[in-house]
Amino acid sequence: MQAYGQPKAWRSIAQLLITAASLAVLWLAMWGSIELGYEYWITLLLAVPAAGFVVRLFVLQHDCGHGSLFRSRLANDWAGRIMGVFTLTPYDYWRRTHAAHHATSGNLDRRGVGDITTLTVREYLALPRWRRFAYRLYRHPVVLFGIGPIYVFILKHRLPLDMPLRSGVWRNLLATNAGIAALLVGLAMLVGPIELLQLQLPVVLLASSAGIWLFYVQHQFEESYWQRDGNWSFAQAAMLGSSYYRLPRLLQWVTASIGLHHIHHLCSRIPNYRLQECLDENPALARVRRVTLLESLRCARLSLWNEDTMRMVRFRDLSGIAPADPSGNKE
Repeated sequence: MQAYGQPKAWRSIAQLLITAASLAVLWLAMWGSIELGYEYWITLLLAVPAAGFVVRLFVLQHDCGHGSLFRSRLANDWAGRIMGVFTLTPYDYWRRTHAAHHATSGNLDRRGVGDITTLTVREYLALPRWRRFAYRLYRHPVVLFGIGPIYVFILKHRLPLDMPLRSGVWRNLLATNAGIAALLVGLAMLVGPIELLQLQLPVVLLASSAGIWLFYVQHQFEESYWQRDGNWSFAQAAMLGSSYYRLPRLLQWVTASIGLHHIHHLCSRIPNYRLQECLDENPALARVRRVTLLESLRCARLSLWNEDTMRMVRFRDLSGIAPADPSGNKE
């Protein structure tokens, strides 16, 4: 698979230009719809594809973090840092947490960095009532895909405290925040503060929710993979614990093929535009559990890992499959 891990500069630059230009055109069209006095629902309609291109920009930034968009580390890092201003994501911080995610994905003994908090059935049943309630609240779709994205991209990324920050990471964090502030002030002076809120808020909300959803469904599906440290395998975590999210062709393009996530976890140096090529030329990679768009909607209620059945389960399934609660309480 290493043969596919050679980026082509012209394709990477073309991706960046097309994505940035499309986002700019859609944003200007949204502004025009407000300036011309159109109904606000037209602005909101245009916000949907605009948010899609923000997601695409984030995936390109993600490729930079893996060193797969350009051959030069310097080019990857600076492209990623610039994109971080538009995706509200400090590049150096995110690159470190995401590297930890790749190194520990599916490992029950190394959870907690760069992932979505997931408890086993036994761990959940051993919690006191108030902590069970807190976990249920955290895993509720409204929180995960509504409130959670706002917290992560608007608040947490401004001052992340979940890992030690070295000087370089801090510099990039402060520079990203300064860049975001300068961009917002400039746009507010151009279009007006109220208009900017009308334009930018729906794009940010839609894009952040879509980003969290993609990250969620890439690892949170029924036949996923979780093992204790002694039995954990990097290759099995990639092939069994990372989904082949089979999206319609247009959505696959907008999301820069991030749905071919099992291949990405096997070899993160493959550029997004070569993932499909790798899949087509290696039929064995297609013989994994596929998750369709319709099937993925059912994954939103999966909340716990059952170590007995090796399946993700819903809270409502506990009474049928969970061992007895040692405290005597019942769900």
